[in-house]
Amino acid sequence: MRPHRRVQRRTAAAFGAVVGAVLLVGCGTSGGLRSAGATPTAIGPARLWPELPPASAAPYDYGEGETARIPGIEVPDGDVHRLDPVAVVQAGLKARPNRSSGTVGLSADTVRRITACRTEPASCPVLQPYFRDLTGDGKDEMVLGVRLPGRQLSVRVYMPEAGGLTRILSTADAVISVELAGRDLIMRVPSAITGYEYRTAWSWDGRQRAMLPTRDEILRMPASRAPQPHPTTTGPTTRSTTAGPTAAPSVGVSAERR
Repeated sequence: MRPHRRVQRRTAAAFGAVVGAVLLVGCGTSGGLRSAGATPTAIGPARLWPELPPASAAPYDYGEGETARIPGIEVPDGDVHRLDPVAVVQAGLKARPNRSSGTVGLSADTVRRITACRTEPASCPVLQPYFRDLTGDGKDEMVLGVRLPGRQLSVRVYMPEAGGLTRILSTADAVISVELAGRDLIMRVPSAITGYEYRTAWSWDGRQRAMLPTRDEILRMPASRAPQPHPTTTGPTTRSTTAGPTAAPSVGVSAERR
């Protein structure tokens, strides 16, 4: 078998030489490969002020990684689709987080409206639920939104765990939109800089057993989405039958709803 392998190697080498010659000839023609110029020199990171001692604790606690077991909600089969979202949020008002972050909770008015969702459904701030497997365990999580004063939105994610329900994300902001992309929950938030927005991706962290802000960045908005100034007119205006663009952020959710 060894001579046969050698013949194969020689044949392959000869074939490679022919192909290489053809490629070299092709490079010499007018339509061949051309140099893109000198490659820029890579510059490694340089640490500034190395004499400063590294910090050992965060100066502020924004509640990242805070979780809470929801009392009174049972999910024996792990199916969150059958849960009542209003009942979940109402039960969450009595939940005790795994740690106290000192973050501000829901306002008294929001709590009152959540409590009165059954009798005053028109003013109920709980939005429709969405479902997606965000932890990778094969079971869907429930994603809920609660409208807050000042056109803000509280976003919560609930995970079925050990026959019950655990809140693995609770955050609030004035959002442009909320999206589900793969196993990430992405929140787009307006920036104080015109034409820019913040984008935060929340992802499941198995060690912390919570959803953490794994990516937080400020991005320039496409021209088609950037707020445009309204033209001024000198004559009388007429009311249009279609809604015009607004610079104020609106809540939008792009996800799978089952």
